[in-house]
Amino acid sequence: MRTSQRGIDLIKSFEGLRLSAYQDSVGVWTIGYGTTRGVTRYMTITVEQAERMLSNDLRRFEPELDRLVKVPLNQNQWDALMSFVYNLGAANLASSTLLKLLNKGDYQGAADQFPRWVNAGGKRLDGLVRRRAAERALFLEPLS
Repeated sequence: MRTSQRGIDLIKSFEGLRLSAYQDSVGVWTIGYGTTRGVTRYMTITVEQAERMLSNDLRRFEPELDRLVKVPLNQNQWDALMSFVYNLGAANLASSTLLKLLNKGDYQGAADQFPRWVNAGGKRLDGLVRRRAAERALFLEPLS
């Protein structure tokens, strides 16, 4: 499965667009729509480069999500989980109760795990609270 435009828009809405490198809330150099690979201090990019970086990051994470999830997902569930993985990494999903419950077929139980992932650097961040709430809502939203 591939991330839909709705999923991409969700990621963009929470990551924001920064064309100059900055350190995120835990000190990781970041640029574009939350890209961290290969980012150095003082680095600058164009909007087009940011779009390409996002696309490359999604292509890198999609096979990871596909490998980890053993149950069927609808597009909304996939997109919600891609936002989660994009933000936290596949390793965090791999070791999570969210994934364990999901792979047992407990979709509601998995959805209820999203709000547990709202800390960065040991601090509860309002932006992560909002992001996890949006991911959970999308995960639970039936396809129309």
